[in-house]
Amino acid sequence: MDRLISLIPIEVFYSGAIFLALLILQFFLKQAAKRVGERAEINITRTRLMFKYINILIFILAVFLLSIAWGVGWAEFSLIFSSVFAILGVALFAIWSILSNITSGVIMFFSFPYKIGDKIKIHDKDLPIEAIIEDIKAFHLHLRTLDGELITYPNNLILQKAVSLVEKNARLDEGKDAL
Repeated sequence: MDRLISLIPIEVFYSGAIFLALLILQFFLKQAAKRVGERAEINITRTRLMFKYINILIFILAVFLLSIAWGVGWAEFSLIFSSVFAILGVALFAIWSILSNITSGVIMFFSFPYKIGDKIKIHDKDLPIEAIIEDIKAFHLHLRTLDGELITYPNNLILQKAVSLVEKNARLDEGKDAL
């Protein structure tokens, strides 16, 4: 048995330890996001979106740690790292608006005081909006005006504008019979 273990490269053990550690980290991060979502009464679809972000983070960490475990030297790693970030920097500069909306979506998950169903007023001097939050996505909010118009409002703008709560849980009661 000792002979078999000595034939297995040490990198395999490191890889196993890394996978185990990352699985544990992923579990705790998802549990924390779930607790935050439940405590703040956040819609489950928004919590699942956070789970996707956690999975991406764990994947990036896995690639980084496994490359170190399998002997990629710091010189090679820094060359790859700087090249990837240079390419990403140029690409991300071109799509900064999308990234700002994603970042705003993450910020809104943890600290946005309004929930789906709340009626809000966005104080914009050019186009003030009073509507009910129908859905909160990664890039934008779906707002439904009292006239029934659906407005898609970018997440980064909702964090830049003054917003006030008009009515809590003011969902449109379409399809309900009046008693």
